[in-house]
Amino acid sequence: MSAAKLVRPNLSVARNMRASQAAGGPARYARSERSSVLVERSSSRPLNSLAVRGCGWNVQHHHKKAFRLFSTFKSEASGDMTSQDFRIFFKDSSSKVVSPWHDIPLKSGEGTFNFVCEIPKETSAKMEVATDEKSTPIKQDIKKGNLRFYPYNINWNYGLFPQTWEDPGHIDKDCEVAGDNDPVDVVEIGSSQLEMGGVYEVKVLGVYAMIDDGELDWKVITINVDDPKAASVNNVDDIEREFPGELEKILIWFRDYKMPDGKPQNKFGYDNKCLDKDFALKVLEETHEFYNKLKSGARENTEELSLE
Repeated sequence: MSAAKLVRPNLSVARNMRASQAAGGPARYARSERSSVLVERSSSRPLNSLAVRGCGWNVQHHHKKAFRLFSTFKSEASGDMTSQDFRIFFKDSSSKVVSPWHDIPLKSGEGTFNFVCEIPKETSAKMEVATDEKSTPIKQDIKKGNLRFYPYNINWNYGLFPQTWEDPGHIDKDCEVAGDNDPVDVVEIGSSQLEMGGVYEVKVLGVYAMIDDGELDWKVITINVDDPKAASVNNVDDIEREFPGELEKILIWFRDYKMPDGKPQNKFGYDNKCLDKDFALKVLEETHEFYNKLKSGARENTEELSLE
């Protein structure tokens, strides 16, 4: 394993792992949240954790293989985690490399959706699916030639909905701006830190219409179906009851996170309101249609995105 530094190690997990290894047994990290993706490193060496500055990635491992259960896909790390070459690739059950954007379905069940976690909560490394690279692996964003970090930790699990696309050629009639050329962003508000490269079944609760540099950048609010409060949360009003003040925190975080770099606040459409579940579902329906047109060729790929 490369000499990457884990900034925020899980000390209780580390103690349990050391104790187990001292006793001659396999180390384990027992997850409380269900993921539909296996995580496995490309090296044959066992994996304790993957880390870049601002993000630690803990996984369950045995002597021969490191993995997370409940898989039809697996995600595999490649490259030095502290370098611009670091990637997380996704593979199917036959070990064929697939795209987390194109090959994971949007819907996971009746009324639930697949969420690809790019950035675990309470980390700062700006990880993202590389929509311009073949197979669209997860990588760390680059800014002015350097790996990009948020100025402070993001307080929720963050990522995308597969098979969605915010079309920069479509101007939203209400916000009067076009899409930002990315998949739809997801803010997962559950209590657990999820794993980078994990795919989770979530419930859609609401959506913010953020306007970033004159582009529409939807932020869909969700909760992992396995979160302890998931059964009690189905819409925006439920968020206020079960997570008092959380919606305002989300608004302020995304409004202000660029200000430490000297940039202005981001804006929001619809009078800064978090729109309800029904509106959010319409956003997903529309952006899924935009995606399908792009993927099928009905909409010309003028942005030169990777469609494989």
